[in-house]
Amino acid sequence: MTAEQTAFRPAGHVSDERILVLDFGSQYAQLIARRVREQNVYCEIVRHSITAEQVRRHNPRGLILSGGPSSVYEAGSPKCDPKLFEMGLPVLGICYGMQLACYSLGGQVEHTPAREYGRARCEVSHESELFAGLPTDIDVWMSHGDQVSQVHGDFVPLARTNTCPIAAVRHSQLPVYGLQFHPEVTHTPLGGKILNNFLRLVCGCTGTWHLGDFARETVEDVRKRVGERGRVICGLSGGVDSAVTAALLYQAIGPRLSCILVDNGLLRKDEKEAIISEFTSHFRTDLHVVEAESLFLSRLDGIVDPQEKRRRIGHAFIECFTQEANRIEGAGFLAQGTLYPDVIESGAAPDGPAATIKLHHNVGGLPDKLGFELIEPLRDLFKDEVRKLGVELGLPEDIVWRHPFPGPGLAVRCLGPVNRHRLDVLREADAISVSEIKAAGLYRQTAQAFAVLLPVSSVGVMGDARTYENTIVLRCVNTDDFMTADWTRLPYDLLARISTRVINEVKGVNRVCYDISTKPPATIEWE
Repeated sequence: MTAEQTAFRPAGHVSDERILVLDFGSQYAQLIARRVREQNVYCEIVRHSITAEQVRRHNPRGLILSGGPSSVYEAGSPKCDPKLFEMGLPVLGICYGMQLACYSLGGQVEHTPAREYGRARCEVSHESELFAGLPTDIDVWMSHGDQVSQVHGDFVPLARTNTCPIAAVRHSQLPVYGLQFHPEVTHTPLGGKILNNFLRLVCGCTGTWHLGDFARETVEDVRKRVGERGRVICGLSGGVDSAVTAALLYQAIGPRLSCILVDNGLLRKDEKEAIISEFTSHFRTDLHVVEAESLFLSRLDGIVDPQEKRRRIGHAFIECFTQEANRIEGAGFLAQGTLYPDVIESGAAPDGPAATIKLHHNVGGLPDKLGFELIEPLRDLFKDEVRKLGVELGLPEDIVWRHPFPGPGLAVRCLGPVNRHRLDVLREADAISVSEIKAAGLYRQTAQAFAVLLPVSSVGVMGDARTYENTIVLRCVNTDDFMTADWTRLPYDLLARISTRVINEVKGVNRVCYDISTKPPATIEWE
């Protein structure tokens, strides 16, 4: 296997109704696309520098200009092709996108002395298609330090907040609209309705695209890409992402799929045994298990920096994976269950780029020459869409609804040094916490729940004796998209049972805390 690494993402997904999102480096550009797809309208993320001619080849019904961290009046700030506004296509600018549209069409944008970050009350002052069927006062989510201070005479202000006199606009001659707030986030409760109005009332979409179309077209794309004799290897972690990836590939190429599980010693309790059972009985795949716990723990010895942990785990994973793959005759492709939140948090957005939040071992850990071509069929999907796709593919419920698990495994939940003893403590605490949440019937009502081991010891009293032992933090969140999240309000009696069991049953723990941070500003994982 000597071919240069090629990231393959499925092409096509043809739909008569398509929206393009121009990405200006926003952390939430893909979230816009997700909200559009929720309306059964196909949506793609494209470069902010895409030309008008390239847009024509996509044949979209409309364009959405994303937010971004730049200021439109600064030299070198990202701009779009000005001819886009002359095409007659409906355009919706969001935050930076609104500022850019107004600026490009003769308006002024300035740094505002009263920045808006968080919820705001927005007063709709003029009727328009965007706000059709909505009340005149709505809650919105703001996140901006600049704002449109003056619009060209052809623009009509539509809404305002206490500190933002021009919170929404429309052009009187062109189908150009702008929103200073973010309709794509759940913190704008009626944001979905606003986007729906843009899609249907402005762009004329009726909603003809469905996730099942994605599955069928992806299977066909992979089949064509791999050919009649190619063999694909797929890394398994036990999570829903790799499971759905494997199911898609199995539909495309059948027995020419080989799966590899790298037992890195960083898996959850009993996870290796569960993976082996699932992927030899349900999938009946060609499963290879690599025993690599000693290698990974030696590479992590003395490492406490989370980014360095991820780098080392990524390099060790690729090393083990490629060694095993070289033993599989005819393997020329690698499939990964990479999702878009992994890509964008790794700073890999095609335009901007978005700020790097953290490295993901299956995004940032790949060397320049991997030795086989890369297939990432889920790269444009969010977690909830992957679950729906799993249902479409007929996967068992326990696989589809399994909580996410990070690629670097327990290493990024074991803060500080990583060794076998500390991992065993964390494994037991995590297993108890999750089992109690399941017993309470709340596992499906939460998006992710897990334990974290802190590099902090605290004084306690057990059996009339002084202890100085470990601290466990329980993290449990609710989220639709994993780009924003809120902490789960678990019942106090459930938290009490978890705490009591962990302290009594896990030797070396004398304190349990509960994480009540939201994302943002925190991330879901601690590292």
